[in-house]
Amino acid sequence: MTTSSVIADECTIAATRDAGWQRDAEWARRLAWVSLAAVLVEGGIGLWQGLAVGSVALTGWALGGVSEALASAMVVWRFSGARTFDPNAERRAQRGVAVSFWLTAPYVAAESLRELMGERHAGASLIGIALTASGLLLMPILGRANRRLGLRLDSEATEAEGIQNYLCAAQAAGVLVGLAATASWSGGWWIDPAVGLGIAGVAAWQGVRAWRGHDCGC
Repeated sequence: MTTSSVIADECTIAATRDAGWQRDAEWARRLAWVSLAAVLVEGGIGLWQGLAVGSVALTGWALGGVSEALASAMVVWRFSGARTFDPNAERRAQRGVAVSFWLTAPYVAAESLRELMGERHAGASLIGIALTASGLLLMPILGRANRRLGLRLDSEATEAEGIQNYLCAAQAAGVLVGLAATASWSGGWWIDPAVGLGIAGVAAWQGVRAWRGHDCGC
């Protein structure tokens, strides 16, 4: 690449980073902090309750908070300091978010299969039901905001964080159904590990999509 091409590229990047873009970048960073705080609280309480009642779906959902926290941290990193205007930082953040999808999938899949084969019955958890219900309400709001900001910023990392939020809400819905079934129907023991398998599969696939970025036609 010639010197003139480099200068032209830098001018193009600078021109697109107007005041509106910078405001959106600031909002993306703030929302990432909000998401980070929310998933850490949900994850801590969910892990406590999931282990207490033996629910692999609730435990898996709680551990998924680790990957969501990493996704949020990557967006904070992406839009902090000089990296805000560095196009290379976007690709690194995107890859980091992709890895976040893969962190818990193997554990949740293995535990779900073990629960299904062993026909282990999870206990009821009213706290878990309330927690997943709150996640079902909050996460779509964060997801929609992150997706819209990601589109305006042309930031796949921010869009992927929005997908993480939506995935968390979908998982919360599944776990909520499983917990409610466990509490009201003794024959519904298999719903909990089945939801866990679904969580693992979706997380692994979204990791592939986030890693490939716009080049993925899937």
